[in-house]
Formats: sequence, structure tokens, C-alpha cells
Amino acid sequence: MSERLRNKTALVTGSTSNIGQAIAEAFAAEGAHVIVSGRNAERGARVVGGIRAAGGRADFLAADLDGSKKAAQDLADRARETLGGRIDVLVNNAGIYPAPSTVGTDEETFDKVYGVNVKAPFFLTAAVVPGMAEAGGGVIINLGSWIARLGVPAGGLYSSTKGAMETLTRAWAAEFGPMGVRVNAVSPGVILPPAPEGAEPGPGEIMMKGTPAGGVGTPDAIAHAAVWLASDEAGFVHGTVVDIDGGRTGVAVIAA
Repeated sequence: MSERLRNKTALVTGSTSNIGQAIAEAFAAEGAHVIVSGRNAERGARVVGGIRAAGGRADFLAADLDGSKKAAQDLADRARETLGGRIDVLVNNAGIYPAPSTVGTDEETFDKVYGVNVKAPFFLTAAVVPGMAEAGGGVIINLGSWIARLGVPAGGLYSSTKGAMETLTRAWAAEFGPMGVRVNAVSPGVILPPAPEGAEPGPGEIMMKGTPAGGVGTPDAIAHAAVWLASDEAGFVHGTVVDIDGGRTGVAVIAA
């Protein structure tokens, strides 16, 4: 690796598996000291162990980002202390995906999904930005989703939270850019771990037929984009949502 994030510090929420794990591992491989965060200490220890075995720097901090301001502030404070006093990069990745129909969604589920997917990153960002500004700058990377712009059945609740995060990305870029804090987002498409050879295609693979990519993406595809946005190479990039979706939202899909 080129160590594009050498001497940087980063907090990646929801990074004990899948996309968040890939981002944490990529950041560490590029030289950053990474906080791996999530609810499962066993999985967190496994991710941190893998990063350290590869020569990177990482620590795990357990956190249940339920949407409360207190939980967000607590994680920000502990991360800042563990990282030696500053957080250079925050990746708001943690999220949940219950997908009931609109009619079948109860109020408790609605509040929980918005709490984790919108309120938690909102208050975590609010807790982290002042320190970034005081240190001379920083980077916020939010996770959007392709279904924020391309409707799917039974996805209204989750899709709306990702639409909110993409809107916040632009609003925060305007609000925090003058403080030296860049805010952008990545919008993953259908992302799945590599399938075993000979496995039957699932709904995700079927959905990607006829796209320019012709198939699903892997978590590494999102991690590469996040590394670029976190690096100085993207220093002139503000308020942008980068689609990493194999062309699913930007190009007409040709039915096979």
C-alpha cells in the first residue's frame, strides 16, 4: 500500500463485519490508527487481531449507537482518548436493515431504525467535528445506499434513512467545510462477500443482471472509495455522494 493515511487516526462505526470491517482494514493498511467499533466484542477482537497481524494499528471500542446523544458522545470521547487526543476521520457506517412494508412497520421499529441510522451518526458527527476543527481539519464519510434513489418493494423505511444521510452529507459539507472538515458519502450498490464457486445466484446477483458491472460488488470496492475520500487526494471533494454500485443507479439496466 502507499500509506495514503499515514499518521492519520480514524473511527469507523459498525466495523466488526462486512463493509465497515473492509474500511477499517483498508485504512489500517494505508497507515491509519483505526478504532474498530461495534456491539460484538468477539468479532471486534477478531478484526483488530487481523489488522495487527498484518502490521497495522487498531483498537476495539464497544458501542451501542442507539441514537442517543449520550452514547454518541461517549464513543467520541473514548475514541479520542484511545487515538491520542484527536480523530482525523470519522466513517458513519453502522446501520440496521429491517425491511417491513410501510403498513407493517410499527412505531418501535420506525424509531429504532431512525435512531441507529440517522440520529446516531448525527450526534456522533456533532461530537467529533469541534475537535477536528480545533485540530485544523478532518474528514467525515457517510454511508448512503443505492436504494435511496431507486425504489424497491418493502424498502421504504431503510431507504428513507439513507436518503437522510445523503442529504446530511451535503448540508454538513456546507456547514463544516469552512471549518476545514470535508464531508462526503459513498453509496454502495449490491454488496456481498464472494460467493462459493458453483453457488446459485441469489436476489442480489439477479438484481445486478444487465448492469454495466454485470454482477455484485464486494466490501473491498467500498473500502477503496473510502480510502480515497479520506486521503489528501480528495482534498477538493466536498458534499459528494460517490456511487459504488456497478452502474445500477446511473445507467439503464438492460433486461437479460
